[in-house]
Amino acid sequence: MGDSSADDKPGSSSSSKPSVDFNQRFRKLHQLRQQCRKANHEQVVEEDRRKKLPKNYEARKARDEWELQEMEERKVFPSDPGYEDMTLRQHTRLTTAIKPDIESYKKMREIVGVDQFYPTANTLIQGSHYPTSAAMEKISTDVVGQAKRREQFHRRRMFDPDAPVDYINDKNMRFNKKLEKFYGQYTEDIREDLERGTAI
Repeated sequence: MGDSSADDKPGSSSSSKPSVDFNQRFRKLHQLRQQCRKANHEQVVEEDRRKKLPKNYEARKARDEWELQEMEERKVFPSDPGYEDMTLRQHTRLTTAIKPDIESYKKMREIVGVDQFYPTANTLIQGSHYPTSAAMEKISTDVVGQAKRREQFHRRRMFDPDAPVDYINDKNMRFNKKLEKFYGQYTEDIREDLERGTAI
C-alpha cells in the first residue's frame, strides 16, 4: 500500500501541472485578445474621425503649414497681432527713431565715472546722472509727438450740446439712439403728437 500511495502523489502532481499551464496560456491569450480588441477599437475610432473630416482637409492642413512657415521666414506680423507683438513693434519703432548722441554719452561717462555709469546691483545711482536740457527737450518733443499721433488714431465722438436730452444715463442714451435708428421713422408721428400735447 505504501507503494501505491507513493505512485498516486507523483501522478496527481503531474495531472495538476498541465492544468496550471493551461490556465496560464488561457490568461495570456485573454490578455492578447483584450489588447487586439483595444487596438482595433482605436483604429476604428481614428478611421471614423478621418471620414468625418472634410475632403480637402489634408490639402488645407498642408497649405496652413506652408503659410505659417512662409510667415516665419519673412517675419511678417499676422493681421491681428496680440498685445505683446504690438508693444514690441512700438518699442522697436521708438528706439530706432531716437538717434543717440555719442559725444554727450562719452562726456557723461567721463563726468560720472565708470562705476556710476555702468551700475551694478550694489551701486547707488541717486543724483549721479544729470541729463542735458537738449536731451530733455528731445524726449519731451518725442512724447508730444506720440500724444498727437495717438489722438489721430483714437478720435473721440464729440458731445452735441444742442441735442435734446431724452435719457437718464449713458447706457440709456445709447439705447435711445439705437431705437431712433431702427424705429424712428415709424414713431415720428406719435412723438410729435406727444410733444404738441395732441396725442390720443
